[in-house]
Amino acid sequence: MAGTGGVRPEIVVDHEHSDDAAVVRVPGAARDLVLTADVIAPLVDDPETFGAIAAANSMSDVWAMGGEPRFALNLVFFPDDQLSIDVLDAILAGGARACAQAGVAVVGGHSVRDPEVKYGLSVTGDVAPDELWSNRTARPGHALVLSKAIGTGVIGQAIKKGLASEEEAAAAIASMTTLNASAARIGHRHGTGAATDITGFGLLGHLRNIVRGSRVGARIELDRIPTLPGALAHLRAKVCPAGSRANRAFVASLVRWSSGAQLAADAPDGDELELRASLACDAQTSGGLLLCVPPERAAACVDELRAAGLPAAAIGEVFASAEPVIELV
Repeated sequence: MAGTGGVRPEIVVDHEHSDDAAVVRVPGAARDLVLTADVIAPLVDDPETFGAIAAANSMSDVWAMGGEPRFALNLVFFPDDQLSIDVLDAILAGGARACAQAGVAVVGGHSVRDPEVKYGLSVTGDVAPDELWSNRTARPGHALVLSKAIGTGVIGQAIKKGLASEEEAAAAIASMTTLNASAARIGHRHGTGAATDITGFGLLGHLRNIVRGSRVGARIELDRIPTLPGALAHLRAKVCPAGSRANRAFVASLVRWSSGAQLAADAPDGDELELRASLACDAQTSGGLLLCVPPERAAACVDELRAAGLPAAAIGEVFASAEPVIELV
């Protein structure tokens, strides 16, 4: 895959097509470097759980490129004049626990005094050139396989408002702290050609990057998308983060219904399909991988993901299109 930046030949993937991480070639090395950084604000009250979620979210970008994360630097924004250092220690312990589970060494970091708590990682990984996934490598005929349920943005908002049940919060936390390592390895075994992880732009926002980068169309069957417990109910009750609403407005011009009608920037009330379309725009934290899999391998891929404990589903397909478009069924 040729460099995208046009400035330095060792740049394999940069920000041009909104990929999840950068990839650069090291002269003489068998594997390319994968570089990413991500920082988030707390979604949950428990600091150690927050640290684990943030670390899983940061490392996910490397798995989304088909690579393996190797090393990490802590990135911490913390009001040490307002909160105890014990809180910071717990956040870092949660991040260290997630990194240890992934086999990633935390080798340093940087801290900033800030009135708002934020935490994440700068992650360095590697990938074999022939195993690289990007937003530019989806092909017509690929099946779209999603490894995790969506709805963490809505449930996170419900947690903040005290509206989420213990079961709903636990399911969302379990999903966000589940690493995407096994999903990536299973994806490789089934010939995945392109991938992205579902984070802040939501399912449709990240799929938008794929159809634009690969110059294809994609078709999504809304009722096949796995959803977290309570997510649709809370969204129906108008519990929705501002970022999720912004995501829908952002992707609307590229999304159409199977009838040919364009997706409205704001969801009409009372329509179940419109509700599911809005959930497909929900801003996720540490969401799953969206894998573009050869159609003959899709069912086996889903079966293996489910055997690994993931609520995976085949949710659509890639098709040839003169212009990038997402069609909702």
